Amino acid sequence: MPCTFRDVQAHSYIHKSSLFFCPASNVKMDPPSRQNTRKGSVVNVNPTNIRPQSDSPEIRKYKKKFNSEILCAALWGVNLLVGSENGLWLLDRSGQGRVYSLISRRRFQQMDVLEGLNVLITISGKKNKLRVYYLSWLRNKILRNDPDVEKRQGWVSVGDLEGCVHYRVVKYERIKFLVIAVKNSVEVYAWAPKPYHKFMAFKSFTSLPQKPLLVDLTVENGQRLKVIYGSAVGFHAIDVDSGSVYDLYLPTHIQGNIHPHAIIILRNSSGMELLLAYEDEGVYLNIYGHFSKENILQWGEMPTSVAYLQSNQVMGWGEKAIELRAVETGCLEGVFMHKKAQKLKFLCERNDKVFFASVQSGGSSQIYFMTLGQNILFNW
Repeated sequence: MPCTFRDVQAHSYIHKSSLFFCPASNVKMDPPSRQNTRKGSVVNVNPTNIRPQSDSPEIRKYKKKFNSEILCAALWGVNLLVGSENGLWLLDRSGQGRVYSLISRRRFQQMDVLEGLNVLITISGKKNKLRVYYLSWLRNKILRNDPDVEKRQGWVSVGDLEGCVHYRVVKYERIKFLVIAVKNSVEVYAWAPKPYHKFMAFKSFTSLPQKPLLVDLTVENGQRLKVIYGSAVGFHAIDVDSGSVYDLYLPTHIQGNIHPHAIIILRNSSGMELLLAYEDEGVYLNIYGHFSKENILQWGEMPTSVAYLQSNQVMGWGEKAIELRAVETGCLEGVFMHKKAQKLKFLCERNDKVFFASVQSGGSSQIYFMTLGQNILFNW
């Protein structure tokens, strides 16, 4: 039987979760290859030597139930900004778990906090505009202690972009790039410091043959910028200097459209090697579209959400379990079993904490957080 999470005392606004954890350090697995059968893989998640209960990772959930679906979140200091179908909230994690409403009647699809720039980047509104909010303005909506800030406009639009699907903030040397998937194009902006203090247009790639759903930016050998994007038919690349577009990987073994989950640029590869996750698998390629590894990443079930963690691991959220795998090999390193099927969505992560949300009947949502811990993270 899988071991349960340790029974530790929680704050009054936190509940223990209804999940179980199985370490996978003793599971003997050969990484699946592209020649092997892709479906129906069987993984032993019940190793013979189970670690003591006190070493198990913790998963907790906040008592607060949101009345609409949670779509995104970002850490602001220790607190959590939460974006939903109908507003922006702040969950105070430093006190008693109080929730503050910051902006109402606006849909927030994606967000990132850049504290050094005093901004919150968002895709929000009915038209999915790219809008940047000033953190000082949001802070004053809670504290109400700066009349001058209250009088200023609290946000600014990035260009005239509408219909934004996804964006990615990428730092290269001292430059922060903002890569945006917009309808049938990819826009690249760069942060201009004071006196401008805003994102300014850098490159635009329009009339792409495939609609971008997911975007990222890599720097080949520290020299050439390349946009990587996922579509309903596969993954593609754009050479930023020349503007040339080419296919990286088209999974022709899958009939119909695919759902791209994640573009992961592998560490220590000089921006050259990628893990491209889609459907219930992932492949390893270089930026020229050639396979860099024979093995594939194969999830035990179709994940609804996939995320790359700072620990150099990748996590997949399925209806039956959460799987933790090594990025470099795709090997299983841990499984979190659900007591009942549920839809989960990754929100954000920092250090050893991972935040995600559940979608319940009627469209309501709750937030979970997982504390992995260094010893657990690297020595399962």
